[in-house]
Amino acid sequence: MSDIQQTVYVVEDDEAVRDSLELLLKSAKQAVKTYRTANAFLTEYSEKMAGCIVLDIRMPGMDGMELQKKLNDRHSILPIIFVTGHGDVPMAVDAMKEGAVDFIQKPYREEALLEKIEAALAQDKEQRKTLGEKQEIVRRVKTLTPRESEIMDRMIAGQANKVIAIELEISQRTVEIHRSRVMHKMGTHSLAHLVRMVLSVKDRIDAR
Repeated sequence: MSDIQQTVYVVEDDEAVRDSLELLLKSAKQAVKTYRTANAFLTEYSEKMAGCIVLDIRMPGMDGMELQKKLNDRHSILPIIFVTGHGDVPMAVDAMKEGAVDFIQKPYREEALLEKIEAALAQDKEQRKTLGEKQEIVRRVKTLTPRESEIMDRMIAGQANKVIAIELEISQRTVEIHRSRVMHKMGTHSLAHLVRMVLSVKDRIDAR
């Protein structure tokens, strides 16, 4: 996931502020894309976007908090940094309760904003790494045969090979063979690791 291009998405209705942020970010060697309205960003939004959003909290039309809610509805993991005026701090606090990573008040020091952006980009990178790992675990689970899935479920539940063999009315040797295939396909030699992997994606594989 480390080779994905991260971009700082600036959503700001004030043209002068928008241009200033673009110049600042380019000078800091950050990829940047700007939007005049929340709707413009939402129209282009894709779950494949990586990076973070620098979002003005007050804008005509759809404001920053409305955009945040719509992104939450789409299960976006892009970290959001809100830019606020002095009177907007309570709103910004509410926005953080909804998942924003930070907020910064106008006027702000450029160095302070860049620090917050660096932290948001690091968070995005880590979240995408974790998401990629979970997607790989789900992919591996899907390679299991129905019998292997059944054996794995019983392994995770702590059942011994002998108990599994008795309950499924198969030989203990057959259980051992299936168990070995499960461990191979899941890419682990440790039952504890297998348990941790499967539990981390339990909500995604319960419907399998």
